[in-house]
Amino acid sequence: MQDSKSRPSILVVDDAADNLMILESILSKDYSLKMFSDSTQALEYAFASPPDLILLDVMMPQIDGFEICRRLKADPRLEDVPVIFITAKTDVEDEERGFAVGASDFIHKPISAPIVSARVKTHIKIKFLLDFLKAENTSLQQNAQQMAILKEFVWGGTYTKR
Repeated sequence: MQDSKSRPSILVVDDAADNLMILESILSKDYSLKMFSDSTQALEYAFASPPDLILLDVMMPQIDGFEICRRLKADPRLEDVPVIFITAKTDVEDEERGFAVGASDFIHKPISAPIVSARVKTHIKIKFLLDFLKAENTSLQQNAQQMAILKEFVWGGTYTKR
């Protein structure tokens, strides 16, 4: 079993205890899970400890999944965290609304273990690749700045290539 520190973290938000138990049984072997049935508590947790991925029920009491997603995506620390809606809603308009507020994907209830596993794995891979590319881009920008400073030091401001 992998150390929970090295496993990707997933925030699971669903007001139905049965759904939380099902998702836990599907994902707990490979991922570090934090589960909430209360949307307000889930938001607080996400802002304090950004996860690698969020599984989110659309129909929630207090704050629905669309609003939760909108709030998450408004925070720069969470804007790139994939949100997968898990929902019984199958209307095209609901999916369009979900994608408009920042969802990465939808999984329809009843939950299928192979579908959940495959989509979570895919979006975790995409998230890690995006994080890697951002880190590499930052490194390249820093190297370019250091090279410009070095060039200025060695050649002065008037050097032109012939």
